[in-house]
Amino acid sequence: MNPYNIYISGVGGQGIIKTSIIMGEAAMKSNLSVVVGEIHGMSQRGGVVSTQMKIGDSYSPLIEEGKANLLLAFEPLEALRAIKMINKDSYVVMNTAPIYPFNLRQSEHPYPELSTILDQLQSQAQKVIAMDADGIAKKAGHILATNMVMLGAVAAVPDFPLEKEIILASMKDNLPEKSIPINLEAFEEGFSFCSSGL
Repeated sequence: MNPYNIYISGVGGQGIIKTSIIMGEAAMKSNLSVVVGEIHGMSQRGGVVSTQMKIGDSYSPLIEEGKANLLLAFEPLEALRAIKMINKDSYVVMNTAPIYPFNLRQSEHPYPELSTILDQLQSQAQKVIAMDADGIAKKAGHILATNMVMLGAVAAVPDFPLEKEIILASMKDNLPEKSIPINLEAFEEGFSFCSSGL
């Protein structure tokens, strides 16, 4: 199959790498080829972290600009920084909860308004699903489940190549047993949110 290109962006500590591992293992459980490449910034200090993933026939995980089928953005500003990766057929799943850069006070450029970020993304994508994943995760039981809220939303995106049940099985294989109930609830909340917005 032609590769389905996923660009994941955010900052350190948001569970981006764990999310990519779960998706990668779900692809393997589905007998689909998958290649993953990670870029770590100052992840221990909330620096930029991104992952590129191709599900399908491909030898390199690197995604050309404008070729991402899906942008999964764990933070609004990081979504904006990754805008060059999407096109008019792309879907964007974005967490609206900002994490302000530690050097923001020294910058001449203030953090952009959320409405500005959304306007720019919507002008470049087929559909933007924007949600307060942090808030949904807290309601599910723990803010650390934010990444599973995001993963649940992704599972509801049209033409996403991984089946929901296989993703859930991969979650159970890769998360601490005591955290599974909260993470499953977070996933379902994200799935429902995205489904209702399509």
